[in-house]
Amino acid sequence: MLDPLTLFNLNPEVADDAALHGLQLLVGFTGFAEAGHVVSQIRDELLENLEHDVVASFDSDQLIDYRARRPQISFVEDHLADYEPPQLNLYRMYDGLGEPFLFLTGFEPDVQWERFAAAVVHLARTFDVEMMSWIHSIPMPVPHTRPVGVTVHGNRPDLMAGISAWRPQAQIQAAVGHVLELRLTQAGFDVVGHAMHVPHYLAEAEFPPAAVAGLEYLGAAASLVLPTDRLREAGRDVERQIAQQVEASAEVKGVVATLEKRYDEYAESTVRRSLLVKDNDELADAEELGAAVEAYLASPQAEEESEALRPETTADTTEDAETGGNADASGQAGTSEQADTSGPFDQGTGPKN
Repeated sequence: MLDPLTLFNLNPEVADDAALHGLQLLVGFTGFAEAGHVVSQIRDELLENLEHDVVASFDSDQLIDYRARRPQISFVEDHLADYEPPQLNLYRMYDGLGEPFLFLTGFEPDVQWERFAAAVVHLARTFDVEMMSWIHSIPMPVPHTRPVGVTVHGNRPDLMAGISAWRPQAQIQAAVGHVLELRLTQAGFDVVGHAMHVPHYLAEAEFPPAAVAGLEYLGAAASLVLPTDRLREAGRDVERQIAQQVEASAEVKGVVATLEKRYDEYAESTVRRSLLVKDNDELADAEELGAAVEAYLASPQAEEESEALRPETTADTTEDAETGGNADASGQAGTSEQADTSGPFDQGTGPKN
């Protein structure tokens, strides 16, 4: 293996800051099997809304196959402009409460996965990373009318128990995030991954509700306050378009109804973990119970249940509640008044590098 330390360059203005040590590390790669373009939406949301600076930049020329995944360039009348080379950077960011964390994001490397993983392990050791929380998305036979599901994996049972909507045993195509999870686990780091479930019939389009749920799960795992307002609004608009197109097609309506039935049957058989009982079935003490309640209140599940229990008075009151900051993780609250003749069933958006 070539020296992994030559894969990246540190930003000398930031990398020597002692405040970089002991932070949470969030990770998300665009490209492979990015159902609903979840990581792309999360990346854009964080970069556009949170204060950040670059800690390290990876060398794209060593990691990407340009002929397999060509970058975008603009042709403006008689000249070329706005060439956008792929980027893979490690950022320092500050959440909504000013708490710093690290965010590794960009294109998924096409080659040299083990060398790349070794470089990330080196950076994790250098900055004494507390835990890596990473996000990806997969197409699933689930309806868009139900809360967004997630499969959680890693080596932190306390952050995984009672959350996964689907716990299979299967051979899957690996992504570089899976390799990172294995190598960081072997290096002694805490790791938790979240595979967001995107309705398979919406996998090629942007599906904001899955991105909202992903941000909430990442925030809960890493104890961070991450922005979701803009994606919630986008999710309401997307769901309005979906509803219109489902209503216009008896065939699509039948498919969604079948998926809803299967989802509900599976959900009824799922046992929810009690906050009052520890993993060894002993009753939790006051301190443990308080910590569990705080974790629950920060979870998407709590928001979903609070929305379901909120009394409906007038139409205006309901609309105000739905458009507030406590919309559920499925992003189904509220509607948009803006009309659009196209929708998720008509076209998707291409992957972003």
